[in-house]
Amino acid sequence: MNDELHTVLPRSGHSQVEGNSNLTEVYIYMCGIVGYIGNRNSQEILIEGLKKLEYRGYDSAGIAVFTGNTLEIRKSKGRLAVLEGQLQEEPLAGSVGIGHTRWATHGKPSDVNSHPHTDNSSKFSVVHNGIVENYLDLKDELAAKGHNFVSETDTEVIAHLVADEYDGNIVEAVQRAVKRMRGAFALGVLTEFEPTKLVAVRFASPLVIGIGEGENFIGSDIPAILEHTRNVYILNDGEMAVLTRDGVELMTTEGEFISKEIFHVDWDLVTAEKAGFDHFMLKEIYEQPKAYRDTMRGRVSEDNNSVSLTEIGMTAEQVKGIRKVHIVACGTAYHAGLVGKTVIERMARIPVETDVASEYRYRSPIITPDTLVIVVSQSGETADTLAALREAKRNGARVLAITNVVGSSVAREADDVLITWAGPEIAVASTKAYTSQLIAFYLFGVYLAQTLGTMEQAAITEVLTAMQQLPEQVEAVLEQSAVLKQVADSIAVHKNLFFIGRGVDFAVAQEGSLKLKEISYIHSEAYAAGELKHGTLALIEDGIPVIALVTQEELYEKTLSNIKEVKARGAHVLAIANAGSEVEVSKSVDELFAIPKTLPILSPAVSVIPLQLISYYASLAVGNDVDKPRNLAKSVTVE
Repeated sequence: MNDELHTVLPRSGHSQVEGNSNLTEVYIYMCGIVGYIGNRNSQEILIEGLKKLEYRGYDSAGIAVFTGNTLEIRKSKGRLAVLEGQLQEEPLAGSVGIGHTRWATHGKPSDVNSHPHTDNSSKFSVVHNGIVENYLDLKDELAAKGHNFVSETDTEVIAHLVADEYDGNIVEAVQRAVKRMRGAFALGVLTEFEPTKLVAVRFASPLVIGIGEGENFIGSDIPAILEHTRNVYILNDGEMAVLTRDGVELMTTEGEFISKEIFHVDWDLVTAEKAGFDHFMLKEIYEQPKAYRDTMRGRVSEDNNSVSLTEIGMTAEQVKGIRKVHIVACGTAYHAGLVGKTVIERMARIPVETDVASEYRYRSPIITPDTLVIVVSQSGETADTLAALREAKRNGARVLAITNVVGSSVAREADDVLITWAGPEIAVASTKAYTSQLIAFYLFGVYLAQTLGTMEQAAITEVLTAMQQLPEQVEAVLEQSAVLKQVADSIAVHKNLFFIGRGVDFAVAQEGSLKLKEISYIHSEAYAAGELKHGTLALIEDGIPVIALVTQEELYEKTLSNIKEVKARGAHVLAIANAGSEVEVSKSVDELFAIPKTLPILSPAVSVIPLQLISYYASLAVGNDVDKPRNLAKSVTVE
């Protein structure tokens, strides 16, 4: 979301569905759902909506449309373009339909495993994002009643289950089916018996309802329907909607009717498009200066003397009562947390632990009421991060969420929220969400420090003044993208690569390594430079590329010594170093890329930019689809 969306989606309380409250065991798989009921050609609307959701999964795609009162289904393995080609040859004419783009979980990518799924009569059709944990038990029960299954998916079980429960009322049939299901799901359901209704359900997987005139929509994400309406309902867990051409009824899965405020979305659709860039990832890399400014806007005083975080409800006494901080996140967000650990410890002098969310609960962390748990998630829907949040709250900790999506599950359930305002991030490989999370950690570190009195006023002003210069410094790096493309082209011929650094440089090295391997598929590893001699040097051989981050002045000599260790064993070293240190650093490396100098603690917000560009251009050099790396999808957590 961007700055125009500040007031669109306020937080609300957490809700649960009775019988499905074991949320710590929910796995979320990010497929895309879209649905339409109205008077226009639904095929066109569904396909265009799925294009906006393909970042959530692209192993297969399909749609179900009422042609007359008969459900017709088209689905196929592969990218959405495959399905689109089939529909051009055999279009489906109808004004009610549902669609799906899949990231494979239960069953390999195939035509038969693609959504939508139906029952044996083909009179019920379902699209599903999430997982049904007890699907095998339900499948055995239904098979004993004579139901025949053709796919490997858990979703097909839902279609059969709804059909089994149907007695003339599709809404009640879905409600009964949901009560028998355990797991996470967002559902779109149609039946030939009631062709004027589209039923939608949310439990632990995002779903929005779009409201039009004489037509209504469902979608996993707002961009899927934004072209057609800016008025939406955001479903909470345990809520469902019954859509007709003329209106939308909202209720709980228990059948209790509810009312919701309509939220008006006022950000432009173009923000979710490529805006002339070849790929979403490149567009999002270039959007980082704006994202920095948006995340700081309204939070830093005009004289750069203080930070105001009015969205945080902690009193000064509560802040002073914090004895330790846990930062919990996954993937790129975890790497932002590694920087956040150093920021908070240095600025606020509070001990900090960092954990990958999938491991947090299982190490039996010591969580007490004086623990502040910070959860970080771009989407705010990451299942393991949500589970960690709930574990922390069960143990009495206060939870702060750093997220990019207002109204997300993380944002609603945390005690306090820092929205990053990075804007919609479509590319699977995160860039601007990561750097905006860094800005949020810097702001929060200063907020703690000024409340606790752990930094002198002059030091606070110095940090905030330097932060205001970061957008221009990033722009200066982006202007040198042609140089970084040449570096990437030379790297792309190699099968292995190493990143090294010390202090926060090591944290950035880990993010750089992840970015390279997730989109170029080149094997890379990041190591604390001082640990090379404890085993990793055995992997250094003639010509192997090593990218060394050298931005921490107090560690220059030690890092250069580590660089000489790999150079002595034949490595080809590229240094990412501060402008002004070129003469000193260049004596020890083969190539050097200079970045604008900032305060050492802020350097990750600049030094990561060349690593993002190198990864992008390396992916292009080997011929990969940058925005859709294999085996990955946006906002995915799998235990």
